[in-house]
Amino acid sequence: MISVENLSVRFGGHVLFDSVTLMINDRERAGLVGRNGAGKTTLLKIIAGLQDPSGGRVVKSNDQTVGYLPQQMIHRDGKSVFEETLSAFGNILDLEHEINKINNQLTLRSDYNSASYLKLIERLHRLNDDLSLYGGNTIQADIEKTLTGLGFKNTDLYRPVAELSGGWRMRIELAKLLLKKPDFLLLDEPTNHLDIDAIEWLESFLSDYHGGVILISHDRVLLDNVTKRTIELRTGKAYDFRVPYSQYVDLKEERMIQQMAAFQNQQKMIKDNEKFIQRFRYKATKAIQVQSRIKMLSKVKRIEVEEEDAGILNIRFPPSPRSGTIVVEAEGLSKSYGQQNVLRNINIIIERGEKVAFVGRNGEGKTTLSRIIIGELDFEGKLKTGHNVSIAYFAQNQDELLNENLTALETIDHAAVGEIRMKIRDILGAFLFSGEEAEKKVKVLSGGERSRLSLAKLLLQPNNLLVLDEPTNHLDMRSKDILKNALLQYNGTLIVVSHDREFLDGLVDKVYEFRDHKVKEHIGGIFEFLEKRKLDNLKEIERKTPGNILKDKMVSHESDNKKNYSLRKEHDKKLRKIRNELEKTEEDISRMEKRIVEMEKLLASPENIQGYDLFMEYSNIKARHDHLLLDWEKLHNRLEELTNMM
Repeated sequence: MISVENLSVRFGGHVLFDSVTLMINDRERAGLVGRNGAGKTTLLKIIAGLQDPSGGRVVKSNDQTVGYLPQQMIHRDGKSVFEETLSAFGNILDLEHEINKINNQLTLRSDYNSASYLKLIERLHRLNDDLSLYGGNTIQADIEKTLTGLGFKNTDLYRPVAELSGGWRMRIELAKLLLKKPDFLLLDEPTNHLDIDAIEWLESFLSDYHGGVILISHDRVLLDNVTKRTIELRTGKAYDFRVPYSQYVDLKEERMIQQMAAFQNQQKMIKDNEKFIQRFRYKATKAIQVQSRIKMLSKVKRIEVEEEDAGILNIRFPPSPRSGTIVVEAEGLSKSYGQQNVLRNINIIIERGEKVAFVGRNGEGKTTLSRIIIGELDFEGKLKTGHNVSIAYFAQNQDELLNENLTALETIDHAAVGEIRMKIRDILGAFLFSGEEAEKKVKVLSGGERSRLSLAKLLLQPNNLLVLDEPTNHLDMRSKDILKNALLQYNGTLIVVSHDREFLDGLVDKVYEFRDHKVKEHIGGIFEFLEKRKLDNLKEIERKTPGNILKDKMVSHESDNKKNYSLRKEHDKKLRKIRNELEKTEEDISRMEKRIVEMEKLLASPENIQGYDLFMEYSNIKARHDHLLLDWEKLHNRLEELTNMM
């Protein structure tokens, strides 16, 4: 359990939050929400012990472990993906190092009956027990399973970390944190660099996680699927709702309505009494009533209406000039980086007014095709943009492309051309940069503020094709809502690369899926695509089985029912084989465990030790036992996969 008691944070004269009190129970999953700058990240850092509060304290038991994933971190080079992830098991690696050290010592000694030799044997036995207890026998399987879930391919595991982008490095840090299995996970925007597949895997992992989770996220679907409690930081206070995010939004609105009604009733009562006091203050016959009402008003606890964030991200895209019917057409388009093929023989057509999404795993070519469309990259094949098409592009790293030495106002002023320069203050105000905020330099802006400033630049020219690459990263819920509403009203053509399912829902009417160097068109919204894709995945897995390959060659004329029967038969055959292997492995493990117990009794009595051969036999059996446990884990995982497949 984590207890936050009367926590306050002040920066100079600014109060970030004051007297915040919370209690997070074991295995509880809570979403931490609020606008950018409300103090969400600061609160997680204080709970993690990385920052001191101005007042109050955080109480947790001494043996309780907390794992924190920040939005930004320093990445280390020089290791492979697997080696860097392996560093999460520092305690296990220390155990293995000491075990190897003792084994080396034992091989050099012949004083088998001495007290020091037997003490080493006893120490080795305890270390092996600890290694098994901490999961040392399944490290490799756990690492591979976690990295694969987060989107890494088997061929990526031994790539140097230095070759990877910041997003993929962030996944390594997330994998390390998940593998440490702390009592509490504190995750600050963990999905910013994850694709939809990896987000769904993370959802499943967090839902089944053994410990508590405090999650900062702007992904409503993730919050709804993982958390059962929502804590909002707003106007320096914490508001606690024991419901998922969507229900919290409804309850918050109801509470605000009730609070406003109570406030208005109280204000009317106060006004009526003050009017009575003012009218009869100097009449002796009313003196008692006047004093009574004065005393009553002095005791009234005034209702305060919670302040709503005053700023509104009020985006209005300018009307775009009409383009030709065909906006983008690719025919036989391919793209490679050296020997690495990214896109192969792509054929797509995007027409005027369509709003389409590019989705798929990271590294499958979504951003590459976006950059080809805007003319930044060369390619093979044909790509044609239609008549009178003008393009505005928002890059994934758009905030990094801003000049840090300019102010927000100067950034917009330098980009504006023509009559629009007369409205730059209005544009900045619409993006929450008003007054002193507009004079802030880019280098002091948060990630969300930089994203808003970059989006503001899109308004400076009327374009009829918007290409947006992950536009919602770092935007808070409110900003995302208003950006989405503005895009719904946009009269041009939209291409959006995004992993944000809720943002895409209702916004796009066509989905292009990037997979295995190809692009597949899906008509309909994002959730329709996700449902279809799950079915497609099952079919693809089935098509790759040896039985199906042979069947396709020999009985292509069979009916659908017969094909389904063949699939089931092949599937059941695999299940029987794995179950038999599991049973045999379990028997071998049981037999070796009995022998290990017998040998440990012998080794515990000096008179029974017959020399070096007995210890070597014991070490060999232990090593074989550990190897069988790893085999059992792999077989069990494979059995679960096959069981869920049909």
